[in-house]
Amino acid sequence: MPGTLPRFPTVPALLSSLPRGVSPPSLPRGITMPSLPTLPSLPRGVSLPRAVAMPTVSQAPRRLLQDCCSVLDHQTPGGLCGCCWALRPRYKRLVDNIFPEDPEDGLVKANMEKLTFFALSAPEKLDRIAAYLSERLTRELNRHRYGYVCIAMEALEQLLLACHCQSINLLVESFLSTLRLLLEADKPHLHILATNSFVKFANIEEDTPSYHRSYDFFVSRFSEMCHSEHEDADIQNKIRVSGIRGLQGVVRKTVDDELQVNIWEPRHMEQIVPALLVNLQQHTQANSESPAEQTEVCFRELLGRAAYGHITNAIRPVLMHLDSHSLWEGRSFAVRCFQIIMYSIQSQHSHLVIQQLLGHLDANSRSPASVRAGIMEVLSEAAVIEATGSVGPTVLEVFNTLLRQLRQSVDYQLTGYYDNAGKHKTTSTEEKTLQDAVIKTIGSFANTLPVYQRSEVMLFIMGKIPVPGIYPALGSPNAGFEGSRMIQVMLLKSLLQVSERYESSNLLTALPSSFLEPLLSFTLMEDPEIRLLVLFILTSLIDRRHNAARLNAARSLTAFDVSALELKEDGCSRQDNLFMRKHAQRLYRHVYLTCREESSGPAHYQALFTLLAVLTVELASEEVVVDLIRLVLALQELASSAQESLSVFNRCGVHAVCAAFLHLLSQLGPPPPLQQHVAQVVESRRQDAPHLLPEDVLCDEPRLPEGELKVDQSLLFVQSKICEALTGSSYSTHAERFNTPYTPQLTDEDRLSKRKSIGDTVSLQMDMDPQYCPDTHQKPQTEQITFETLKNAIGKRTKPENVLS
Repeated sequence: MPGTLPRFPTVPALLSSLPRGVSPPSLPRGITMPSLPTLPSLPRGVSLPRAVAMPTVSQAPRRLLQDCCSVLDHQTPGGLCGCCWALRPRYKRLVDNIFPEDPEDGLVKANMEKLTFFALSAPEKLDRIAAYLSERLTRELNRHRYGYVCIAMEALEQLLLACHCQSINLLVESFLSTLRLLLEADKPHLHILATNSFVKFANIEEDTPSYHRSYDFFVSRFSEMCHSEHEDADIQNKIRVSGIRGLQGVVRKTVDDELQVNIWEPRHMEQIVPALLVNLQQHTQANSESPAEQTEVCFRELLGRAAYGHITNAIRPVLMHLDSHSLWEGRSFAVRCFQIIMYSIQSQHSHLVIQQLLGHLDANSRSPASVRAGIMEVLSEAAVIEATGSVGPTVLEVFNTLLRQLRQSVDYQLTGYYDNAGKHKTTSTEEKTLQDAVIKTIGSFANTLPVYQRSEVMLFIMGKIPVPGIYPALGSPNAGFEGSRMIQVMLLKSLLQVSERYESSNLLTALPSSFLEPLLSFTLMEDPEIRLLVLFILTSLIDRRHNAARLNAARSLTAFDVSALELKEDGCSRQDNLFMRKHAQRLYRHVYLTCREESSGPAHYQALFTLLAVLTVELASEEVVVDLIRLVLALQELASSAQESLSVFNRCGVHAVCAAFLHLLSQLGPPPPLQQHVAQVVESRRQDAPHLLPEDVLCDEPRLPEGELKVDQSLLFVQSKICEALTGSSYSTHAERFNTPYTPQLTDEDRLSKRKSIGDTVSLQMDMDPQYCPDTHQKPQTEQITFETLKNAIGKRTKPENVLS
C-alpha cells in the first residue's frame, strides 16, 4: 500500500533466519512469544527509533526480545538494517561467524578459513575487517568476556600471517591499537596474550615501509613488565618473561629498519637496558623459561645488532645501572655483564667498550677503592676476551690511564683519604687490592698486543718510573721518598706483568740500550723489593723458552739431573752473540753488585741463580761460558773475603748460588772432568758444610752455622782444576782468560751501590768528576738532569769495564 511503511517480520520469522549453528533461546514455561503489530503509516522519509516503534509489552517478553537482538546484531547501528542480519556487510557476517556460541570451543576454523579467503580476495577491505575485529574485541573486553577476547586476537594473528606484505599495513594500525588496549588492562593474562601476539607480529618481515608507526608505548610498557612485582612469584616470572620477549620483539622489528623509530636513542636504551639487567641480576634459575635465561638471550641479540655508532648508547645505561645499584663492589655480576657484552658485540667494536670503561674509571677516580677495583677487574676480564681484537688506536693512552690510577692509589694510601677534602677515608688494604687489580689489568692488556707494541709499552712504563733527582716524581708533592718508592715498586710490577708475556726471538729488540740501562740502574738501589723485581724482569725477558719454571721446580739445585728437567736449548744465534758482546759485561757487573747487598734474602739468591742459569741455557757460547765461570769464581772470592762486610747468611747465599750454577753448567756441555770436580766439591759440602748448599740456605728457614763463617779450601771450587778440566776441549781457546780473575772496575761503585737511588749515584759521580765541579764563584747549574745525562755520566766513569781485566 503506497505511503505506508513495510511490515516488520514477526519474531518467529526472525528466529528462523538465524545463522547456522546458532539456536534461539528457550522461553520460560507459560510465556509465549508475542507477534509484533503493524505500525501505523508515517509520511514518506520519516522513521521512528526502535524504542518508539516497539509497542509496550510485558517486561519478560521485552527482555527476551532484547536477548534475541543481541544474538543477531552485535553492535548498535543507525538505521533499521542493523537488526537484520541478512542485510549486514559480508565482512561483518564472516567476522561474526568465527565466534562460537561457547567461547570454550575456540575459534570456528571453517569460518575462519572463509574470512581469510575473503580477506585475500578483497585486500582493500582488510582495514575494515581489522577495525571490526578490534571493535568486537573492545566490546568483549569491556564485558569481561575474555574467551571471546582471545578468539578475536587469534583471528587477528591469523589474518596478519596470511596477508601479503603489500597489504599488511592495512591491518597493523588496528592490530597495534588492540594490543595497547590489552596491555593497559589490569589482567596479567591479557598482558601475556598481547605480548605473544606482538612477538608473532615482530617476526613478520615487511617489505613495505611504514612512516607513521610508533613503538614508544610498547618499549615503555614492556620495560615496565620486566620490573613486575606481582605477589604471586609464578605470575611475576611469567609477566617478566613476557616483558623481555616483548622488548626482544621491538628490537627485531625496529633495529634493521631505518624508517622505523631509532631504538638506539638514549631515551629508549635507558628503559630497555636497565629492565634487562634487573632480571639478569635478581634471577638465577637455569631453565629456559626463567627471566634470567630470556634476558641473556635478548641482551645478546640487542648487542649483536649494535653498529659502530650505537655501542656508546648501549653501554652507558649499563654503567649507570651498576653505579646506581652499587654493583661494582660485588664484581661478579659486573664481570658477567661485560662478558656477555664482549662476546656479543662485533669484535671490531671491542675497543669502544674498553674506552667506555676507561672513561668511567676516570670519572670514578674519587670513588671508594672497592668501586675502582671492581671497574678494574671488569677491565681485566674484558681485555682477556678482546685478545683477538685490538686495544684500539690509542694504545699508550690506555696504559697511561692505568698508570695514572696507580699513582692516585698510592697518593690515597699515603694520605688515608680518597678525596681532596679529607672527608672519605680509605685503608691500605683496600688500596693495595686496587693496585694489584691495576697491575693485573696492565698484564691483560699487554697480552693482547703484538710484539712490537709490547716493546713500546715497556719503554713507556720505564719512562714513567720516578727516580728522585732525574725523573719527576709521579706522586703528589707531599708524598716524599716513600711515595716515589711505592710508585717505583708498582710500576716495576707492571713492567714484570708485560715482560712475562713478551716473546721475542731477538734479544737486541727485547732489551735495547734505552730500556736495559735504566732497568739495570735499579739494581743499585737499596730497596730489596726493587732489586728483586729487576731480577725477575731480566729473567723473564731473556728466558724465551720458559726454562726458568723448570729450574725453579727442581727440589734440589745440587742434586738434580739436567736431562730430567727437559730444558729447551738452542744454538746461540748471530743476534744473541751481538747482544752478549754489547751488554754482557754490564749484566755481569750488576750481578756482582747485587751479591754484595746485605739486604738480600733467599729470594734474591734464588733469582740470581735463575738468571745465570737462563743466560747459560739461552746464550751459551764458549766465550760466554768461560766468562760466566770467571764471574762465579769472583763471587766465591767475594763471599770468602774478610774485607767485605757481609753477614753469614749473605756469604752462605753466594756460596750456594755458585754451587748450584756450576752443578747446572757442568751438565750442559763442558767436558766430564769439570763435572767430576764440581760433584766432588758439592759432595764435600754436603758432608761437612751443608750450609754452603742451596738446600740449607735458599729456604724459608735457613740453617746457618754459629759464629763466623769459616770455609775450608777443600770446600771451594778451584780455578786451576776448572782450567785444567777445560783443556783440550772447544773451551781451551778461551782458557787463558782464567789467568786474570774477574774484577770489575767499580770506580767507587761499591760505595755508590749503598745509595738509595740512582739519582744519588749520579750526584756523587758528578761531585767526584772535576769536569762537573763548578767554580765556587759561579752560580750552580739549574739545568734538569735527563736520562741522556745519566747515561753519559755512567758511561764515562765505567768505560774501562767493557773489557775484562
